[in-house]
Amino acid sequence: MKKIYFKYKESKFHKYVRTHKKYAPLLFFIAGFTWDSLTLGRIDRMYDLVVLSSHMVLLTLSLYLYNLSENEKPLLKIPAKYAVYLPLAIQFFLGGLSSAYVIYFARSVSLSKTAVFFFLLLLLFIANEFLRKRISNKYLQFGFYFFVNFIFLSCFIPIILKKMNSEIFYLSGFISLIFTLVLVYLVYKSSQTARVEIVRYKMITLILSIYFLINACYYFKLIPPVPLALDKGLIAYDIKIKNDKYLVTYEIDDWLYFWRDHKTDFNKSKREPVYVFTSVFAPTDLEKKIFHRWMWFNKTADDWQVMDEIGFNITGGRDNGYRGYSYKNNVLDGKWKVEVVTEGNLVLGVVDFNINLQKNNDNSKLVTKEF
Repeated sequence: MKKIYFKYKESKFHKYVRTHKKYAPLLFFIAGFTWDSLTLGRIDRMYDLVVLSSHMVLLTLSLYLYNLSENEKPLLKIPAKYAVYLPLAIQFFLGGLSSAYVIYFARSVSLSKTAVFFFLLLLLFIANEFLRKRISNKYLQFGFYFFVNFIFLSCFIPIILKKMNSEIFYLSGFISLIFTLVLVYLVYKSSQTARVEIVRYKMITLILSIYFLINACYYFKLIPPVPLALDKGLIAYDIKIKNDKYLVTYEIDDWLYFWRDHKTDFNKSKREPVYVFTSVFAPTDLEKKIFHRWMWFNKTADDWQVMDEIGFNITGGRDNGYRGYSYKNNVLDGKWKVEVVTEGNLVLGVVDFNINLQKNNDNSKLVTKEF
């Protein structure tokens, strides 16, 4: 082993790394996010749960050991050559958790007010890459820790209980609060440095502020309803179910609009209904009722007007999401959107489209796809 290590230290690769070490965090940042994007899939998948849980456990352990290592006579003797890596470990696990949250929440966030919380997560993810020089700051340590722990439990507990509601979210937050305060107490009692640097009322105020901030975001519907996520949403001319397959007929858009499958301009004849098809991902065995909220933009009132709300139950477990659709016959000309919402009025996603009652449809661009 020593020979291998010696060869590595003498290698050109090692010299290259040392020469360009200031770029290493950026490279690890890009590589780590790319790896998570490719490997993390379903939040209820065993691999994902193991990765997130191990990150959370190892972050907790690294944080505790790092604070002990700052003592002149630590209770748990940690060799200096290993202790020097603990700040990097903290940053790595914080980065792993925050990047995973960005990936999961990106799938659930809609272009609505839930985007606010998503950008807050994105900011946390980016800020972690500049945390290394200030990782010794106890308030930053435990502030970041509590935030990622709260989000972890708010996703993890609904998956374990196979139930998702406001009570479970608030319970998750309370458990996270107690757990974080216990960790702060253990560090404070065990570390001389912590007792010098931590002002107890300031630390408690910081953690409680984050606690109430996240709960306020949830109360005002700013948090995407992870682990639920809208996998697919499109406007269609016809939907048929055959052999447990949904045959959806819709109009494809020009290649310039590569980020969406369907054309948002819907040319409707008076006899044809307008369909909206969605597939919603939910963890295995989690049952939830969702709604298609049909809304039309009233130009006179200069506001969106709810025209209909159609609900149906979903059951989680399908890789490509639970499929469902709704339709309307009597629609008005103009701008429409269908919000996919939970019983708690959390927005999973929005399907935007324009209805033209005066134009004929171009059948050459219609395709039928199986879901």
